[in-house]
Amino acid sequence: MTARILADVLVGLHFLFVAFVVAGGFVTWRWRRVAWIHIPVAVWGALIEFAGWICPLTPLENDLRRAAGGAGYTGGFIEHYIIPLVYPAGLTRGVQITLGIAVIVINVIAYGGLIGRRRRG
Repeated sequence: MTARILADVLVGLHFLFVAFVVAGGFVTWRWRRVAWIHIPVAVWGALIEFAGWICPLTPLENDLRRAAGGAGYTGGFIEHYIIPLVYPAGLTRGVQITLGIAVIVINVIAYGGLIGRRRRG
C-alpha cells in the first residue's frame, strides 16, 4: 500500500515538474530568482525529448508500482500519462521532437516577456 501511494505521489510530482519545465518561465515574471532553477530544468526537459531519453523518475515509479504488486509500464512518463491526454495516438519520435521544440518556444516567449518587462520597468 505504501509503495502504491508513493508511486501516485511521484506521478503528481512528475506532472508538476513537467508543468514547471513548460511554463516555469512565466513564474519568473513574478519571482525572478526562480530563473536560476527553471533554466536548467527547462534545458533538462528539452534534452530528454530531443535525445529520446526516459526521465529517471519513470523507472523509480515503475519500481514502486511493482513493489506494490502492480505492473510497471514501458516508455516514459510523457508517453504514458501526458500523450494520451493530448494525442490519441502513441508517442512518435516526431512528436517527441515537437514537444522539445514547444518547450523551447514557450520558454523563449516567457523569458522574452520578462526581459521586455525589465526594460520597461
